[in-house]
Amino acid sequence: MTVLRSGSATDVGRVRSSNEDRMLAKDNVFAVADGMGGHAGGEVAARVAVETIESVFARNPTAGGLKEAIETANQTIWRQSRERNELRGMGTTLTAAALARGPDQRELMVLANVGDSRAYLLSGGQLRQLTADHSLAEERVRHGEITEAEAAVHPHRHILTRALGVTPEVDVDLWELHVHSGDRLLLCSDGLTNEVDAEKITAVLASVQSPQEAAAKLVDEANAHGGNDNITVVVVDVLSGEEDESASRAVPIAWEFEDRASGERPGSNVQGFAGKGPPAGRRAVDATEMLGAVTTAVALPPAGSQAPAVARRTGLEEDQVLRGRGTAAVIEAGNGPTKVSDDVFVAAPPIGTGPKRAAAEPRAVRAEQGRVPAWKESRRERLRRLGVPRRITIRVVAFLFVLVAVVVGGYVFVRWYANDNWFVTIDHGQLVIYRGHPGGLAWFRPTIVERTGVSASQVLPSEWHTLVRDVNEPSLSAARRYVTNLHQEFCATQSANVGSTQSPGQGHPKSGTNRSRSRGGCAS
Repeated sequence: MTVLRSGSATDVGRVRSSNEDRMLAKDNVFAVADGMGGHAGGEVAARVAVETIESVFARNPTAGGLKEAIETANQTIWRQSRERNELRGMGTTLTAAALARGPDQRELMVLANVGDSRAYLLSGGQLRQLTADHSLAEERVRHGEITEAEAAVHPHRHILTRALGVTPEVDVDLWELHVHSGDRLLLCSDGLTNEVDAEKITAVLASVQSPQEAAAKLVDEANAHGGNDNITVVVVDVLSGEEDESASRAVPIAWEFEDRASGERPGSNVQGFAGKGPPAGRRAVDATEMLGAVTTAVALPPAGSQAPAVARRTGLEEDQVLRGRGTAAVIEAGNGPTKVSDDVFVAAPPIGTGPKRAAAEPRAVRAEQGRVPAWKESRRERLRRLGVPRRITIRVVAFLFVLVAVVVGGYVFVRWYANDNWFVTIDHGQLVIYRGHPGGLAWFRPTIVERTGVSASQVLPSEWHTLVRDVNEPSLSAARRYVTNLHQEFCATQSANVGSTQSPGQGHPKSGTNRSRSRGGCAS
């Protein structure tokens, strides 16, 4: 008999004004929903999801009942978003775990997931991520379209490829959990995993005995690291579990569907959890038959479906939304897409097996190794592990230093060159000395250094045209000498002219004063 004990905590975080997360921890059924679509829509979608899980699963506490509950929640959210304009575009992620009843009345731990809220299992000192994020970047990594390094910086890494309420139908990942006494299950929204790395999560789950205190501690850690989103955590302790000695694990459940084009509802699952065998004429397909080379399996929607709307909501290109006839299932194997049949649907197994998909096995981290795992770590740690260069490195700093030095050096040189010149020109009828280059250089304009007091009328008219074009000199003293020479040349010319017009003996004591005035301020 499996005995569980749980604790839960939720918080709005340090940035958001409202909490769009909802959680459920009651009567051996547990769930975390992370709403989206705005303040009102996100809260409604998450609330509908957890309330539907609780009520529908209570009527049919089986693996099939949990799947039915999630599909019912999806249809309810979708319908409400169509009927109420203020809720249009709402949706939610959902991760749920429940103690279910199997066909032989034995107890089963069942886990289901849609979106990027996660489930982890701490067992034997190892923390394993059980769910696979349904985000565009992670899906492309799993399909081999991009590398993990590219996904770490991909512009669509936050775009969900699956969520409740965004399409009329939803694919649900489903597992049977094999757990043992002492195991600890964690369900959480991305408000935790975006802020706290796996090593810290492991340390908290391994050291805090009470599940309620552990949940509260993880919420506090997320807030301490920024709290950029709503944070919701449910911790479930297995007080009494399976008695066999095999390792705790999650086994994917494959489901067989009737042809959706015929409008029939889903039939029994291949492992018989619904208590009935496959209908006549149909073969029960065990997922393990196909997992050796499987990347994923996709159900093609019927022709004329909501593919354009799905493309708009998920951020994908329309040609990326699969279209087809009936429920043809394809499995992306090593040699490309392979059609299985027209009447069998195999749910996408998040955990692969076989040599070709060894990387898809549940990934573990040991706290004592001090190494953050690839499956959950801070963005900085992930970029470091993948070899993505840091933005700020010694080389970057050195380059910036050299760049600044070049810019500053260039500025100093231009300023020096612009000011290392003097010129003489006529300004308002007077000879003026400027420092700088005539007309300016770059953003440095010439400035007046000295007004000489020598007017244009005190230099020879023959020099005026030169002064108008500005006369450059290498220094201020050279400019002053140039002005002095012009004035002296003018005075010498004036003196010669006066001397030639005077007769001998015409001079008298007062003639010097008169001569000075007539010569434009030149001394006698």
